[in-house]
Amino acid sequence: MTKHPMDNDLVFDVVVIGGGPAGATAANDLARRGVSVALMDREGRVKPCGGAIPPQLIHEFEIPGSLLCAQIRSARMIAPSGKSVDMPVGSGFVGMVNRETFDEFLRQRATHSGAKRIKGTFVELQRNANQRPAVVYKDSDGKIHRVITRMVVGADGARSKVAKQAIPNCKQPPSVFAYHEIIKAPERELQMESNQGADANSAYYDAHRCDVYYQGKLSPDFYAWVFPHGETASIGVGSAKKGFSLRTAVSSLRAGAGMADFETVRTEGAPIPMRPMKRWDNGKDVLVVGDAAGVVAPASGEGIYYAMACGRMGAESVFNALRSSNGAELAQARKSFMKQHGRVFWVLGIMQYFWYGGDRRRERFVKICEDKDVQRLTWESYMYKKLVRKEPLAHVRVFFKDLSHLLGLAKT
Repeated sequence: MTKHPMDNDLVFDVVVIGGGPAGATAANDLARRGVSVALMDREGRVKPCGGAIPPQLIHEFEIPGSLLCAQIRSARMIAPSGKSVDMPVGSGFVGMVNRETFDEFLRQRATHSGAKRIKGTFVELQRNANQRPAVVYKDSDGKIHRVITRMVVGADGARSKVAKQAIPNCKQPPSVFAYHEIIKAPERELQMESNQGADANSAYYDAHRCDVYYQGKLSPDFYAWVFPHGETASIGVGSAKKGFSLRTAVSSLRAGAGMADFETVRTEGAPIPMRPMKRWDNGKDVLVVGDAAGVVAPASGEGIYYAMACGRMGAESVFNALRSSNGAELAQARKSFMKQHGRVFWVLGIMQYFWYGGDRRRERFVKICEDKDVQRLTWESYMYKKLVRKEPLAHVRVFFKDLSHLLGLAKT
């Protein structure tokens, strides 16, 4: 960190705007390589998120077990009719984290690696007399500051202000708006009443199971969820349909799941992008990563792993651009990400388009989840990202495993 002789402002090699998983990962990776980094993040912001992280993330990004608030052993898919299908994980587990503590851990790790933490709200990008980027931000007292830098990494979420201001012909991807309520979790399993039909012997709530509701009354175009977080639980819903009341849907879900009277700890809402942006950089000195780049998986809404992978690839591209003084290196971040994950995102987008298009299709989708081969491929893909590297087209096989369901030829 030095002083710029013309601006008398703080100067860094890189300023990362946004301290979520993508931004904190990028800042940490760059700081570990000796780059002077400022990590800028506003206080008190927690993104609505189910909080599920796969074993691949835990291993790849060295996440300590102490951050896991729950270990999920199965998922329950619930159809519009109320019929449910349990999908056991097998010998492994899916980790659950509270974003409030998880994100802060990542920010502190970046700080310990050498990043300078700045608490403030991004205002705009300017240029100094030498045409270097100048990041303008506001502190908690409303005072305006400016930081000069060689490179900017925008990790400021969906509808990124950095992208809008710096990337040519920026077109924001379509988004689902997510809303969830964090409640104090039940101290024991909640059992259904005996008159609830075929699933009468199943628990409403299990501290080691994620429940996913594919029901049009709860979400006309996405899904709703109940995810255990140890002492708390996340109950949420997503939808891109304007005018659909997410709060009403969550209230209905809580009532149906027997948790209407449990204490609400906090509520959160935010847009979640459903498609990677076509361009992530300005070809010179600005790159966006994470939600700002649109890297949330369609259909599943998985975002934490992809955000951190994107942040790591972004850091690599920024480091190479700094070393070579060639801003064209920044484009490699998107190329690398799409090479590894692009086909999976494409297939998941097709799945969302078909299977979320009405309750009849959702009913068939849940029916397909009974297939053991579908379950195996799904968990392998999610937990270890094996299909991403070895069999990307296996996702297509999952989709077409039982095409008769989509055509309405199979019994549900």
